[in-house]
Amino acid sequence: MENKILLVDGSNLLFQMFFGMPSQITGKDGTGIWGVLGFIGALLKIIRRISPTHTAVFFDGQHENRRLEMNAEYKANRPDYSQVPDEENPFSQLPYIYQALKYLGIAFAETTDCETDDWISGFVSRYGNENKIIISSFDSDFFQLISENVSILRYRGKNSCLCDSGYLLEKYGISPCQYADFKSLTGDAADNIKGADKIGPKTASALLSEFGTLDNIIKNADKIKKPSVRASIKENSGRLILNYRLIKLNDKAALPFGLDEIRYVYEGATAMEVLQGIGLV
Repeated sequence: MENKILLVDGSNLLFQMFFGMPSQITGKDGTGIWGVLGFIGALLKIIRRISPTHTAVFFDGQHENRRLEMNAEYKANRPDYSQVPDEENPFSQLPYIYQALKYLGIAFAETTDCETDDWISGFVSRYGNENKIIISSFDSDFFQLISENVSILRYRGKNSCLCDSGYLLEKYGISPCQYADFKSLTGDAADNIKGADKIGPKTASALLSEFGTLDNIIKNADKIKKPSVRASIKENSGRLILNYRLIKLNDKAALPFGLDEIRYVYEGATAMEVLQGIGLV
């Protein structure tokens, strides 16, 4: 049987479910569990949809960030959840999610010196040539990892979308290998990365269609026909190069698991059964 590896961006799914579920859902002792219920429920639906042979869930830990060292503004727009009450803090329910994952026998880990993106990129680099890999996340940075064997699941219940190279071509007019270049040009509000003035998605796509890469765009700026775009590329070339370094995923991070350590067979548990199993309901 062909290996099918499901890699879940746990922090992304946690935020999606914590802020997307009714906050009045509590456990038997009054503890808020809506994020846990939403997370485990969504994860099991994803597993039933994908039928993976291997599954791992990754979370971003609290530690020094090499990207922040490159640019102090990187993700500076994110709230400090240590300063908010538990009912507004997604991380307050994380210990219960870890208990639930242990109960299910699903491998999980929290980063200590890199980002979840880098672990997932590392798995793709090491195992993506010989195995099917599905990455579950709404983080568009993963689009750069799409290949014949690698696709991105953007989970939204019945409206979920499995993104491949055809999706990128239709939506942005680019190939996966151009996504980091594209995002460098347009910026990324979610990560507080500012792109070049006067360059939106359509202009970025047109530039990449003509010049191929960000590097070639910068080197051939004088050949850009539209004066305002030409000026913007010249004025912002330093920022664009830094953007690329921030957005391009690193596949050199040491991985927390080998392939044999993330084998997983789903045995039919429901989210409520899992929560009962760990004593939350």
